[in-house]
Amino acid sequence: MNASAASTAGQNYGGDAAGLICGYRMGTPGPAQAIDSVEAAQWLQSLASAQALEDHPPADLAGDGEALPFVWLHFNLSHIQAVRWMERHAGLPDAFFEALKDGSHSTRIERDDDTLIAVLNDAHFDFAFEPFDIATLWISVAPQLVVTARAHPLRSVDALRTAVRNGHSPRSSVALLEQLMRTQAGGLVDIVRGVTQRIDRIEDELLAGRLDYKRSRLGVLRRLLVRLQRLLAPEPAALFRLLQNPPAWMGAEDAQELRDSTEEFSVVLRDMQGLQERIKLLQEEVAANVQEANSRSLFVLTVVTVLALPINIMTGLLGMNVGGVPLADSPHGFWIIVGILVVFTAVAAWIALRGTRDR
Repeated sequence: MNASAASTAGQNYGGDAAGLICGYRMGTPGPAQAIDSVEAAQWLQSLASAQALEDHPPADLAGDGEALPFVWLHFNLSHIQAVRWMERHAGLPDAFFEALKDGSHSTRIERDDDTLIAVLNDAHFDFAFEPFDIATLWISVAPQLVVTARAHPLRSVDALRTAVRNGHSPRSSVALLEQLMRTQAGGLVDIVRGVTQRIDRIEDELLAGRLDYKRSRLGVLRRLLVRLQRLLAPEPAALFRLLQNPPAWMGAEDAQELRDSTEEFSVVLRDMQGLQERIKLLQEEVAANVQEANSRSLFVLTVVTVLALPINIMTGLLGMNVGGVPLADSPHGFWIIVGILVVFTAVAAWIALRGTRDR
């Protein structure tokens, strides 16, 4: 990559003129080499010319201990030129563009001839533990070309991009997919840890009797985990189905590493399911505490009403403007009425509080 291209890429994080966020040539001795969209188009053209001279597309040489060089191109779908550039230069299968156009975000990994087409979901780069902080990544994996495309910045892709830039270059295109999945699983582990810490704090406040706004956060965290579970749960099963019939160019070592990453991913999903059960129990505990507090408030209101009942009845009777009101002319009438009210109030209090002593 020349200095001007590097400067342009550094100034425009959303992609260059073709919507290319980053491009690397890998699978060769030494670190990955950064390329721009112009260099990528030239490399793809030379690759297509070389394949046209052969009777069949190149196969992976992993079985001989050597892998083919390949290119990773990562595009920003928000850029209007991204899809046009891929259609014109990348030679991707129609299934990839159909996946882009249909708008389906369900996780899947399929084989289209000798190309792997994947639709994965991941957390936003600025993930804030909200259910809508999940976006989709579309992937095409061939022996010498890996294309990833997204509409929003994603955590796992940014972490993979940083790792490649720091010299951790995958040896093959499948190894790049495997490293992306491991990075995705690592991001999920961080999310699970963050949710666990938040649940711990809410649980401590619940046990301490402080049921403030934290109650609403339980519902948000549970919706987040449910959405992650729904979007990510099909991923291990899809990979297992793919590994039952992998493409011929996929090496045995790459297939085993994909299988291992799938098992790690499954463990994270089980942890998420356990967190959902824990949040559900906390929600039930909070609901029980709220119901108990409401019952206590209702009981206090009932007791106050019962205690005020004799006073209201007596004052209502004595306050009528009719003749024959008892003790109206007695000098001790007020105190007699007060004594009667005290007796009736004490009886009413005994009746109201008798049930609490039996609990």
